[in-house]
Amino acid sequence: MKLRTSEYFIKELFISLKRNNWMTLASILTVTISLFILGLFLIIVTNLNRMASTLESRVQISVYLQDNLGSEKTEQLEEKIKAIKSVATVKYVSKEEAMKRFQKRLGDQKYLLSALDNTNPLPNAFEVTVKEPDLVKSTSLELEKLPGVDTAVFAQDIVEHLFDITRIVRLIGASIMVLLTGATIFIISNTIRLTVFARRKEIAIMKYVGATDWFIRWPFILEGIFLGFIGGDIAAIALRFAYEALVQKIYSTLAFFPLIPLFPFLNYITLGIIFAGICIGALGSSISIKRFLKV
Repeated sequence: MKLRTSEYFIKELFISLKRNNWMTLASILTVTISLFILGLFLIIVTNLNRMASTLESRVQISVYLQDNLGSEKTEQLEEKIKAIKSVATVKYVSKEEAMKRFQKRLGDQKYLLSALDNTNPLPNAFEVTVKEPDLVKSTSLELEKLPGVDTAVFAQDIVEHLFDITRIVRLIGASIMVLLTGATIFIISNTIRLTVFARRKEIAIMKYVGATDWFIRWPFILEGIFLGFIGGDIAAIALRFAYEALVQKIYSTLAFFPLIPLFPFLNYITLGIIFAGICIGALGSSISIKRFLKV
């Protein structure tokens, strides 16, 4: 692209923006709202995906040990469990620790334990987590085969339902993002189409005097890029403030809620929204002007 031609395109861009100032403001507002909604759902879907992954990672297998298993054999068993490729973490829970947890869980009803006559029927155990959620069942079967292990159990029904829910969350999230992206492109392309329609006679004259399609197209593409960039910037700033406020509000009441930390997440969202605005603006302009080039 020659320098003189580039200057012409940029000049035409600002002439168009100035000539259609109210349409330009309306377009920027439309782009901003569209990208804000798109970014908002992106943040929601990303956090839902994180929560699903967090829930999956907390699925654990309780490995109950046989009675009278000595400390030496217990240590050897722990090493064997750690050696299993699918195992992520191993934590030893003595029968005394298990009883303390049980008493805490009972709360005001811990007097019921008096019927045990100071005996502790709970076994020593290992709490095992796996590297991939889908490996819980196969790892549990492998653990049960180890010498010194009585049983290896996990909440199979709950785990299977959890995996079903997380798969649905991810599928719905991805579908919503695709639909919103398509809707945003549609809205922006129709907004820019109004600008193109207002200049349809000018486009027809340029075609008749021999201007190429790309020569006519470039000012509108640059206009779409400009609108997408400005709208993306405003939407990104609004999303930053909204997410910061949301995180502070949630952490003030639910400190352990697994939200994605502000940084660098917000930086990625900002860059993503601005880049999406530029791409969608360019694509929307290309779609809008296509039919007017057929003279």
